[in-house]
Amino acid sequence: MPKNLYESHILIVDDEESIRQTFEIFLNTAGYKSVKTVATFEQAMEAISTQTYDLIISDIVLIGKGGTILLKNLREQGVKCPVVMITGFPNLESAAESVRNGAFDYISKPVNKATLLHFTSKALTHWNLENKAKALQIENDKYHLYLETVFRSVSDAIITFDADMNIVQLNETAEQWLQEKGVDGLTDMNHLPPEVSLACFGDARKVLEEKTEVRKHLIECVNADNTVKMISLNASPLRGKNDELQGVVIVARDMSVDEPQTIKDNRNRFHGYVGSSNVMQEVYRLIENIGKVDTAVLITGESGTGKELAAEALHAESSRSNKALVKVDCVSVTENLLESELFGHCKGAFTGADKDRAGRLLQADGGTLFLDEIGDISPRTQLLLLRFLQEKTFTPVGADESIHVDVRIIAATNANFQKMVREGKFREDLYYRLKVIEVKLPPLRDRINGVPLLAHHFLSVFRKQLGKKTSLISDQVLECMEKYYWPGNVRELRHVMERACVLCDGPVLLLQHIPDELHISPIVAEQPAVHPSTPPLTHNETPFHTNSPFPSQSIPQQRTDERILAALHHTNGNKAKAAKLLGVARSTLYRQIERYNIDEPT
Repeated sequence: MPKNLYESHILIVDDEESIRQTFEIFLNTAGYKSVKTVATFEQAMEAISTQTYDLIISDIVLIGKGGTILLKNLREQGVKCPVVMITGFPNLESAAESVRNGAFDYISKPVNKATLLHFTSKALTHWNLENKAKALQIENDKYHLYLETVFRSVSDAIITFDADMNIVQLNETAEQWLQEKGVDGLTDMNHLPPEVSLACFGDARKVLEEKTEVRKHLIECVNADNTVKMISLNASPLRGKNDELQGVVIVARDMSVDEPQTIKDNRNRFHGYVGSSNVMQEVYRLIENIGKVDTAVLITGESGTGKELAAEALHAESSRSNKALVKVDCVSVTENLLESELFGHCKGAFTGADKDRAGRLLQADGGTLFLDEIGDISPRTQLLLLRFLQEKTFTPVGADESIHVDVRIIAATNANFQKMVREGKFREDLYYRLKVIEVKLPPLRDRINGVPLLAHHFLSVFRKQLGKKTSLISDQVLECMEKYYWPGNVRELRHVMERACVLCDGPVLLLQHIPDELHISPIVAEQPAVHPSTPPLTHNETPFHTNSPFPSQSIPQQRTDERILAALHHTNGNKAKAAKLLGVARSTLYRQIERYNIDEPT
């Protein structure tokens, strides 16, 4: 509905040409810019199929199907705009029938200019107000849904109380935490665990009485497994529109594992991913955008970067999320069985095929098929997959008739597809069919600042899984992790953290709990050659990465402070680029500049 009533689209339906022309002149003269006239039911239905109208004015008596039938058809097809009915033979029965079928109003002939303009303005004003009300309701619903989503998604536990200490609402984190404590069906403060109840009661009472906040109230909370959580409570007044005190909101945070702070306004979690770096924010946004586009996607990246997570995220973001996500690891299935695995087979198609078997494509009908390590499939399977992508049909092994399915294909590889295409190992036409959109996952060394967040995440996972009391990671361990090259990416980091949690019996992960290769900083796939005249490295000296962004400008081995100063000169004082050149995290570079009291170049 346009904001200006005179820009509204109006349709006149009358079998008398003189009336159509008269109504059109009246409306145009009054300033209405878009008026269309038709003579019959059929013409009217054709008009509404090509244009959305804000008002329809129709005679009840038409040649062929009449105005009442037109009105009924309009409502059946979901046309919501007001319809004003006009007749030269007014009676209660026709008026009642029009109203039953959803007419906005009813006018008797003859219709003069004033009457026509009056009812036109009345109907359009009503329609505009109705649309504004609907739009406002939609916005309100979206806003409330957004607030509920935020409330549910906050990682801290949030509990709101009214002025009588009755619990009004819990977020998802609070519900899960309290259920772990054996509490269900909470109604008031007395149902909380004793140590939490006393603290919450005292803080909430102080907020209600003094109308002020209570910050950082720390309590010890004993878990069912006799481990102790340190809980930080913050209580704040809950105020209404007129600033009246309606209750208290309490936020509880588990301080046992205090994850590193993330970049402001950046998400640190997304469909199983953990990371807040800029490169990961780009990945999150890309997945959100292309998840909704129903086309083939190729996920590329080194082993261990999370290609399967990307496929799951794309499926979750798509309109197919309520259907199956079927996964096929193309490496784990032998070449002669992969065709049957994908397309299925009929009984007797080959030795051992004692019954019909539905392939993964049919299992994924309506959903998504994820083909991992697709670079390893045979030329024949490549051809069959290409045909499916082109025609959306396939033929099971041993069958005569093809089957049509609606499946989105997501493929992943850590291979160099372009090189494989050049060498004739992969079909070029299939490559471009799969690579309609590409999601490139960065290696962990390109988002090294995210290592502490990932390490704390895995610590939390394995601490619960292994029943450990470990809750902290030493700075030295994190520094080693930030300097390591991580050839196995996130998967390798996960394994390192699992091993460390198994070996650690205390509250803190120490250097002795991580593999020896992480103690050398940094580890690279191939160490750069050292000139015979170059003195050997000491324990605190670090070679450049072989994957330096400036390979043609590599700096010789030298003392740490000299190398840092040389890197800063190379990058004109840009610390971010210098950190990349040195192969260390930016935070590590800052600490070393301070440690060696380095005068930065100006």
